[in-house]
Order: sequence, then structure tokens, then C-alpha cells
Amino acid sequence: MEYFLKHKIVIFRTVGALMLILGFAIHFWVVPKEGVSEVDMAAANVARMEASVKGHGGGSKKQHKPDTSKFVEHFKNTQAKQMEYMTIIAMILGVGFLGYSFIPKRD
Repeated sequence: MEYFLKHKIVIFRTVGALMLILGFAIHFWVVPKEGVSEVDMAAANVARMEASVKGHGGGSKKQHKPDTSKFVEHFKNTQAKQMEYMTIIAMILGVGFLGYSFIPKRD
């Protein structure tokens, strides 16, 4: 306890800086890319061509699979919101720890 009281300012500044770095790192890691690269476009074109070739395959029977796309989409949206909230909380805590460490101590 004495060690914490002696080095309280350094600990708060370190934790605050780490929380801010963590918040920004997670934010920029999770944020989707704005543009689509040429490799992604080529991969999509190849997948489209493969799907069209398989679609004209003749007398194969189609198997119905349960539609899980709505569930998966909802899951991805929920996960994205959770990551967004986590980054906001990490940044607020980082600013709070840094701000608290710069408040002058009254004796």
C-alpha cells in the first residue's frame, strides 16, 4: 500500500497512457476498410464465376440448408457494437486516469 501511495502519479499516468493506446489500437484494428483492394475484387469475381459454373451443372439436387444468415448478421452487428463500446470505455478510462494524475495534490 505504501508503494502505491508513493508512486501513485506514475501509476495513474502509465495506466492512463496504456488505456488510451489500447483504445486507439483496438479502434483502428476493428474499423472496417473504406476501400476494396484489387485482390478482394478479383477474389469476388472468381467466386462469382465459380458459382455460375456450378449453377449450370445439370441434374444435381439442391439441398436446403437452414437460413442462418440473419443470425450470423445479428451476431456480427452485436460484436461490432461491443468492440465500439469497449474502445470508448478504454479511452474514457485512459483520459480519466491521466487527468486525475495531473490534479495537484493538497497537503
